[in-house]
Amino acid sequence: MHTIRRAAIVLVLFGAIGQSPVAQVDGARVTAADYQRASGLREKYLALAPHVVDPATFIDRTNFFWYRRSVKGGHEFVMVDAATQAKTPAFDHDKLAQQLSKVIGKPYTGITLPFGMFVFADNETTIAMTIDGGRWKCRLADYVCFKNDAPVGPAANTRPRQSPDGKWEALINNYNIAIRAVGAKTIEFLSTDGSEGNAYSLASIRWSPDSKRIAAFRVRPGYHREVHYVESSPEDQLQPKSSSLTYAKPGDVLDLNQPAIFRVDTKSEFELDNGLFPNPYSLSQLVWRKDGRTLTFEYNQRGHQVYRVIEADAATGKTRAVISEEPKTFFNYRAATGDLADSGKKYRHDVDDGREIIWMSERDGWNHLYMYDGSTGKVKHQITKGEWVVRSVVKVDDEAKQIWFSASGMYPGKDPYFLNYYRINFDGTGLTRLTDADANHTVAFSFDMRYFVDLHSRVDEAPVLELRRTNDHGLVAEIERADISGLPAAGWRAPEVFVAKGRDAKTDIWGVIVKPSSFDPSRKYPVIENIYAGPQGSFVQKSFLAYHPMMAQADLGFIVVQIDGMGTSNRSKAFHDVAWQNLGDAGLPDRIAWHKAAAAKYPWYDITRVGIYGTSAGGQSSLGALLFHPEFYKAAVSAAGCHDNRMDKIWWNEQWMGWPIGPQYAAASNVDNAHTLQGELLLVVGEMDTNVDPSSTMQVVNQLIKHNKDFDLLYIPGAGHGSGGVYGEHKRFDFFVRHLLGVEPPKWNGDGMSRTDEQ
Repeated sequence: MHTIRRAAIVLVLFGAIGQSPVAQVDGARVTAADYQRASGLREKYLALAPHVVDPATFIDRTNFFWYRRSVKGGHEFVMVDAATQAKTPAFDHDKLAQQLSKVIGKPYTGITLPFGMFVFADNETTIAMTIDGGRWKCRLADYVCFKNDAPVGPAANTRPRQSPDGKWEALINNYNIAIRAVGAKTIEFLSTDGSEGNAYSLASIRWSPDSKRIAAFRVRPGYHREVHYVESSPEDQLQPKSSSLTYAKPGDVLDLNQPAIFRVDTKSEFELDNGLFPNPYSLSQLVWRKDGRTLTFEYNQRGHQVYRVIEADAATGKTRAVISEEPKTFFNYRAATGDLADSGKKYRHDVDDGREIIWMSERDGWNHLYMYDGSTGKVKHQITKGEWVVRSVVKVDDEAKQIWFSASGMYPGKDPYFLNYYRINFDGTGLTRLTDADANHTVAFSFDMRYFVDLHSRVDEAPVLELRRTNDHGLVAEIERADISGLPAAGWRAPEVFVAKGRDAKTDIWGVIVKPSSFDPSRKYPVIENIYAGPQGSFVQKSFLAYHPMMAQADLGFIVVQIDGMGTSNRSKAFHDVAWQNLGDAGLPDRIAWHKAAAAKYPWYDITRVGIYGTSAGGQSSLGALLFHPEFYKAAVSAAGCHDNRMDKIWWNEQWMGWPIGPQYAAASNVDNAHTLQGELLLVVGEMDTNVDPSSTMQVVNQLIKHNKDFDLLYIPGAGHGSGGVYGEHKRFDFFVRHLLGVEPPKWNGDGMSRTDEQ
């Protein structure tokens, strides 16, 4: 009986919701024409914003750069000579479109090419790009295009490792390390303790610079968990397909790497004492110093509360911690390099073969750069300091003893998330700001650092692309300025930046408010929050967009907002630490305070009708808003949610929730707390989601059914990670129209309603 009852309930959940004729409640009315207007905003607005540009890219060791800009009906790619500022097409767009159309079988034109990024390759004779998940190359001489699927990575790891002097090569034989003279067949074993369950790794082998020693890892395998899938409706056959994916989850036993050093002449081996790295989540690759006397590696302890740079003496195997980060919460170990670096706060640069080390740390409460003495392991001095954060290191110039980096939050009263770029000397003097405008900046530097291209904009200010000199950051030329003069007449409204105090009544919380194109200040509008609260970054829009998907949702009669609450990144360490072992918090108390401040200022902001939606970690947070704050949030659409952090990927969840698994995981779990559901809920999940285990959503469903809760479920055959595409967006629109506006949305079937925008 239990199985039959459950099946019956699921059938009701999947059944069509009653579609009554359009009703009118409290002045709200939503018609098919409203949906058509909302779905047409993207095409309409983009057509009215020519020359909106993407960030520029310099071409290898040249002073040429390229960028993509919008034109009527699509985009084009432009090349610029920084020395002369001459502009030319980056390639022949029409020829490339013709060739891609032939080989891919889809119609393209010169302004509708199926990629937004590419790379010049093979000495600028080809361009390489990704199209629909496949890698392609096209020759610029004749525009012949071909699949670029040559194997990378694992294939290279099957070849023996040759010594720097060219006399020897190292290989794995019977799970052990062996060497042989180059060209010879006879091998000599350096190890004998390798086995199937504890084998040496060929990929880890590193020769010392003098070819006298080898360092390598012996690897004891952990538990290789698999997530299993059934694709119910494959396109190439009638019957379902099954597959599996290796997918480590929090708490799983991991592979254990044990480093060892071998002397080639004596065929002797010693393992390094693991006293300084007893419980690794990971060990980085082994790197020899140039003099061959020592090697280094980085130790990330399970739980991410200890991170060390370890040096090992090649003659004795003795180890020491050159740097040891031991925060009370988490060390954000992912690399902080590149343009935005929202993925982490770790940076290391060895100066003069490790005699000094530039290191990134939040030890004073803000993310900054420090200079270490590599011999003593002591901090020589702090390079950057202040109540602001270094966001990424772009370049270290050892000869000039200068660092080029991006940072945010340096200017009181300004948006603390705006990226600016700077140069500073190793000793902390000479801090120089390179970007001037009060806006969000993305910068590309030429290889010799003579020039940089600065793209800057705000949500309410059109993008400008400028070429500047780095020696005095003087303007060489304005390359592009977007024309957005036609947008306001079409009903376009820039998102409004709004700032309010958070839960502590002290900290500024920043967000944006998106209004419908037909906004009437005399009306009361229900509010929908678009949430993503992942601690790896900050997410509120800072740069200009002619169209944002929130605009389409708003145009059906809502105020749509996005907020960065506590627990997200790019502010102080204390701001970020709110997420520690507490992902269920999601900054929701700050968000609620922000909503209340907006309602106090704006009479049209109705916080008696607040909904929320999000995908992935946002899916967890949107459902969490209903479960943990039912007094405030009334309706939620939760897509592809990692609803229980024990069910999701290990690297993301142990980073923020810690290890070992403890009661904090259950406290934050939407599965364990599903029985408290009070508001209206739509769950969306794709059956082939390889990012978040789809079972995470289905376990929520199971608990809701067990506790006789009313909810909606959209289960999408064949879909991967996401919010359900066009269909999922339409269902979200309907859900909020029904539950926040209080009216029935227009019928889908038989009335000619078109599809909404692809997201």
